[in-house]
Amino acid sequence: MLTRLNLVMHGWANYFRHAVAKNTFDMLDSLAWWRIVRMMRQRHHWRWKDVRRWLVTPSGRWRAINAGEIELRRIAAIPVTRYRYRASNIPNAYVQTTHA
Repeated sequence: MLTRLNLVMHGWANYFRHAVAKNTFDMLDSLAWWRIVRMMRQRHHWRWKDVRRWLVTPSGRWRAINAGEIELRRIAAIPVTRYRYRASNIPNAYVQTTHA
């Protein structure tokens, strides 16, 4: 499931990375994390204590959700780049140029 989720989310994020989408990427990362945690709690009848045991390292840091070697990748890590403003440099088929 994590493989398919990574493919779909990263495909979507790569398509929209040229827009102002950094906050949206953060919100989608959070939504995906909470949905997976909720699914695992329902499937395994875990309490929040069990989730923390699963996802917190001995040093107290949260780690990424993983299943073996497959890890839920964050789409917020994808760099968002805006298109450059080109204004008059965009070719236009309707503008007639006069040659002297």
